[in-house]
Amino acid sequence: MTPRPILTVAEMRAADSAAIAAGTPGIELMERAGLAVADAVAQRFLAQPTLVLCGPGNNGGDGYVVARLLKARGWPVEVRRLGDPATDDAKAAAARWDGPTKALTGPLGQSLVIDALFGAGLARALDGAAAGAATQLASRPERVVAIDVPSGLPGDTGLPIGPAVCAGLTVTFHARKPAHVLEPGRALCGEVVVADIGLGDTLSRTLENGPELWLPRFPWPSATSHKHARGRLIVISGDAWSTGAARLAARAGLRIGAGLVTIYSPQEALAANAAHLEAVMLKPFDTDLELEQAGDTVDAAVIGPAAGVTETTLLNTLALARTGAALVIDADAITVFRDDPEELFSVLDRDDVLTPHPGEFERLFPGLLKGSANRIEAARKAAEKAGAVVLLKGPDTVIAAPDGRAAVNLNGSPWLATAGSGDVLAGFIAGLIAQGMDSFMAACAGAWIHAEAGELHGPGLISEDLPGLAPAVLRRLYDER
Repeated sequence: MTPRPILTVAEMRAADSAAIAAGTPGIELMERAGLAVADAVAQRFLAQPTLVLCGPGNNGGDGYVVARLLKARGWPVEVRRLGDPATDDAKAAAARWDGPTKALTGPLGQSLVIDALFGAGLARALDGAAAGAATQLASRPERVVAIDVPSGLPGDTGLPIGPAVCAGLTVTFHARKPAHVLEPGRALCGEVVVADIGLGDTLSRTLENGPELWLPRFPWPSATSHKHARGRLIVISGDAWSTGAARLAARAGLRIGAGLVTIYSPQEALAANAAHLEAVMLKPFDTDLELEQAGDTVDAAVIGPAAGVTETTLLNTLALARTGAALVIDADAITVFRDDPEELFSVLDRDDVLTPHPGEFERLFPGLLKGSANRIEAARKAAEKAGAVVLLKGPDTVIAAPDGRAAVNLNGSPWLATAGSGDVLAGFIAGLIAQGMDSFMAACAGAWIHAEAGELHGPGLISEDLPGLAPAVLRRLYDER
């Protein structure tokens, strides 16, 4: 299995240029792209009246190829042209089209529409007839197929500058771009098909997060494994009225495979925790020094879920940071450093993981999200600044390492929008780290498994369900390894 790259517009242009320089003519790449789109359309739709909207650039050139190939298969096709072809390859493709052609004006009706107006490189707002077309198509995305990206959607950001086409299907080439994986672009693309047009392998620091990335490094037990060899994890509990989050994280760590999981609990919360624990162990602590001693005997620790935004949480986090345990820092243990993020960054190691949602991210990295080109770059800069792995939560969760690696989750589930879901995610990640998995890979695997578990349950999911859903996902991964 090979991890799949996510390419910027510049990286994709470089891949195209390299293929052309190696001897593949640009018009041949255009023909391959058009064939991939025509095949994808024919697989999903019956032959029917189809409008192909062709812009002046190479995206429009792809459209002329699609129009010609569909017409050859018996489809009634009409091209709606936005200006004359402006590149040599687009001119050549247009010259091979012998069907009806009209200017891009007036109503588009209810025909199937192939959007080949502008590709991922567009960096300005749609205007004129193109903007009018995007507005007309907004109410029926299920009958719109976009080539490369929906027109009006910048490939590097996924954030439209103005009007943008909304498609039910997008066919792109070689690799996804940020616009295909980051919201709101991801929603505008609909189903995304990545077609191989023969560009070869491309290296990128940004990858799709899936089993191809981390399954070869997954810490499966061997015949000789025992509980101590499978990793020791501790989770720090909140006070007597805030114990559930720690138990969710602990149970998740145990379900993901950690051999020994212990909740360290303030004295006043011992009874509440003890009443709900079985395989997860329980120990009391009174001071941050005791936590520091505990951290020196384990592989990983989770701190933050319902810990309280207090001086005690701050001191406990700093104490654990002085140990050899890899930390997963979540929720309140993030927020407690909002007035002095550098205090936290100064004690973090490269195997520690921060798991903020956007609000918590803003507290640690003020202005960084808004000031970056996209969430991928924001998370990458944050990981470099913190000197730790950063998992930026959302429907398009991004995981970044301080060495520049980044991955984007493609399997986010809306059912995870429920209280306690993030606590389970922290436990999954920490449980994998405790078993010896690289922290970046553990964060990627934990996020993917978390989303798969949520989707497996679907409607009615609550966070207590998630740890128990992990074994079905793990079974599938184990069989696929």
